[in-house]
Amino acid sequence: MIHSILLIGQSNMGGRGFKEEVEPIVNKKLFVLRNGRWRAMYVPVNPDRVTSGINLAESFADLYAKEKDVEVGLIPCADGGSSLDQWCVGGLLFDHACYQAELASRTSTIAAVLWHQGESDTTGALYPHYEKKLTKIFNALRDKLDLYDVPFLVGGLGDYLPKYYGHDNYKRVNEALVTMAEKDPMIGFVPADGLVSNPDNLHFSAPSLREFGVRYYNEFLKLEDKNKIFVEKPKLDDAIRTDIEEL
Repeated sequence: MIHSILLIGQSNMGGRGFKEEVEPIVNKKLFVLRNGRWRAMYVPVNPDRVTSGINLAESFADLYAKEKDVEVGLIPCADGGSSLDQWCVGGLLFDHACYQAELASRTSTIAAVLWHQGESDTTGALYPHYEKKLTKIFNALRDKLDLYDVPFLVGGLGDYLPKYYGHDNYKRVNEALVTMAEKDPMIGFVPADGLVSNPDNLHFSAPSLREFGVRYYNEFLKLEDKNKIFVEKPKLDDAIRTDIEEL
């Protein structure tokens, strides 16, 4: 049984790390959903833009597969530059993520949801509503996909962002994420303290993304232990699952 991971958010979940800055991850137990089928993991995992590169989910999945001795599949649905309003319930990004997750659920069990987003919501008009909007999105995902026993991991925004935006409103988004994690035992906050950016001062560097993925996994373990999650669910399509193909 594949344990699958849903990747949602904007560009820092899409991954913009430069491939030449880190060693590739080689693990035959890692896969990516493509056209409803599982393919051996490739880079970029989440090709939402031509600038897509190293993704934090790679190191997360690598640790997961090695420590639990299972196959891990990534469901890439992040979209660069997207705001919370674009992730609203019933919107294109929300529906696309649900559709991909439903396809993945036919041959896997969703084990975690990785979220990183917020850079597009750091303006004074948007960040005061961040917690309320994201809570609504997460609750709808749980309802739609039956993810009540699944951890939602939310990553903090980088401390380098004032160099890009000229203000420190990112701290308000981080505060909202921390508050959500404090209120909901199935949400874990993953700090970005000490992580650095590419020269653009907007996207995490490849080495930082590798580290970020490890932090996401460590937070996953905390929630897994505390909540004693999750249960593998029988899959109707398992009997007709096509063998994994190399690209």
